[in-house]
Amino acid sequence: QVQLVESGGGLVQAGDSLRLSCVVSGRTSITYSMGWFRQAPGKEREIVAATFRTGGSNVYLDSVKGRFSIARDGPNNTVFLHMSSLKPEDTAIYYCAARPSDFGQYSLWGQGTPVTVSS
Repeated sequence: QVQLVESGGGLVQAGDSLRLSCVVSGRTSITYSMGWFRQAPGKEREIVAATFRTGGSNVYLDSVKGRFSIARDGPNNTVFLHMSSLKPEDTAIYYCAARPSDFGQYSLWGQGTPVTVSS
């Protein structure tokens, strides 16, 4: 059974940096396309960043461009979200997700890790 486990969330101040990690365990014989999503209280879930199994440019939510960076640990199904210049509006539960192709819905989800940015 494939599991995604996130870590690295916490309480930080505005302007601080944080790195989230997501490890895929189980069936790791294939390389997944990975994404980071977030959901703030009272808001819909939104995709923050994505990286693709076949390579190519990563994609980002407009509001995090230049501040967040998604990176994969080589061929391993481990992905990081480097967050800098954090703002209070970045406060949310952050979820890691995976899919076996570059297209379609994400079929695997982690349990989420909370990020709180105080002003």
